[in-house]
Amino acid sequence: MDKRALITGITGQDGSYLAEFLLEKGYEVHGLIRRSSSFNTGRIVHLYRDPHMEGVRLFLHYGDLADASTIDKLVHQIKPAEIYHLAAQSHVRVSFDMPEYTANITGLGTLRILEAIRHSGLAIKFYQASSSEMFGFSPPPQNEETPFKPCSPYGAAKVFAYHNAVNYRTSYGIFACNGILFNHESPRRGETFVTRKITKGIAGILAKKQDKIYLGNLDARRDWGYAPEFVEAMWLMMQFCRPDDFVIATGEMHSVREFIEEAFGYVKLDWEKHIAIDPRYKRPNEVDNLCGDASKAKRILGWEPKVKFKELVRIMLEVDLKEEGLEPRKIIQGGCDGSQE
Repeated sequence: MDKRALITGITGQDGSYLAEFLLEKGYEVHGLIRRSSSFNTGRIVHLYRDPHMEGVRLFLHYGDLADASTIDKLVHQIKPAEIYHLAAQSHVRVSFDMPEYTANITGLGTLRILEAIRHSGLAIKFYQASSSEMFGFSPPPQNEETPFKPCSPYGAAKVFAYHNAVNYRTSYGIFACNGILFNHESPRRGETFVTRKITKGIAGILAKKQDKIYLGNLDARRDWGYAPEFVEAMWLMMQFCRPDDFVIATGEMHSVREFIEEAFGYVKLDWEKHIAIDPRYKRPNEVDNLCGDASKAKRILGWEPKVKFKELVRIMLEVDLKEEGLEPRKIIQGGCDGSQE
């Protein structure tokens, strides 16, 4: 049991990197996935092996955060030493369109897992994936003492989940910690999120599959880090001698416009010819500035980011160019000729 972990959201960006990380650490990894008529395990397909084979350490289980009985049953069956709760309805703009669903999955889903841990009687460590969106209107830099002022149903649901993790820690002695992660990206980021829309869109433009990328607010400023580094911080929190809450961030803030300029600059394209604004992608209530102060994580956990903004943009762009059959090194180093513009 000492090295047995359950990951909710294992098929997502963070879940896939965390599964890799834990398997490398020698863990037996169990993942919660939703039943679907189509496969949605693309991010972990390289990790998966037939469970009938000898020595397999990755196992997938059907379940849903809206179904408390299944969660309770899986906790009793698996008996994990650690639960990393990453699953959520995590798209902020979508949370305005689906507020009740977001509250149910993102907020109550956390409560259902905490209740399952409490009823199990097992000494299970619990990681709650909290979000910088909880800070909302609070001015940067934001740290563990900054007041929460969420500006979306998603942010409000995450605040609910955060406080329940703290409450179960203080009320029942559960090892529950909150990782307040600021934006973290990678080539595995969902294609509806703004950073990936930009890098994948550029690859599509160069492959002559599209001409425009449609976005919302270009002036929003975020603290963008690299997802594989952030999942290491999750693990470090769970290995600490006591449960606590930590901000994980790079301490740098850049606008969506800057991300666009950086990405288009690599391929020598005029971004203004290819970016269009679609009001449907603008939020009813916008968080303007998020920038994290991760000094506590550095001091206590020894964690600090290595990949910063410019390298992150380049990493994402290179992978998306490769996926379109393009040569990143040739394009980025040499730029584009007139025919590609």
